[in-house]
Amino acid sequence: MPAGQSQAGEPRKQIVVAITGATGAILGINLLLALRHLHVETHLIVSKWAEATIKYETDYHPSNVKALADHVYNISDMAAPISSGSFPTDGMIILPCSMKTLAAISSGFCDDLISRTADVTLKERRKLVLVTRETPLSDIHLRNMLSVSRSGAIIFPPVPAFYIRPSSVEDLVNQSVGRMLDLFNLDAGNFERWSGWKKD
Repeated sequence: MPAGQSQAGEPRKQIVVAITGATGAILGINLLLALRHLHVETHLIVSKWAEATIKYETDYHPSNVKALADHVYNISDMAAPISSGSFPTDGMIILPCSMKTLAAISSGFCDDLISRTADVTLKERRKLVLVTRETPLSDIHLRNMLSVSRSGAIIFPPVPAFYIRPSSVEDLVNQSVGRMLDLFNLDAGNFERWSGWKKD
């Protein structure tokens, strides 16, 4: 049985997905589609600027993206279930993760539901993956990344893997999202893995 496929009667995995306004909204959409296929229960938070980026960068409307999740929360709803450590989840992934969101998590400044839930994920020692999208990186960005990494988060820049010989942007997105899912022991099975040098 593939990783991430639960047997009948076993509880579904629950993962919090947050999409911020950084470029790369298609990564979050692709992840939601993959988690839906894997029967993972998703708890989604979409920031105001993420909604704008979704409309600008993709053919999706924010309402269509929200429809891919099992539960959707307003970013200002600080009383949402996922804002409490007593609500069990298998972790959280923020993709793309803006430098503003990274800074908030690094400093513990929980001024919205994304940063609050990330803070809860860290304090409960659950998996937190930040798919940071920025280049080049300043000293401030790097210090914030090091700070959250030392606190237990995983920094995952969506670096393209050209060894798969991509024929489309979709190939690169699938490979990046597939590697993110690996961190949660989930396998979408839709991207090529490195298997050594191929001989002609």
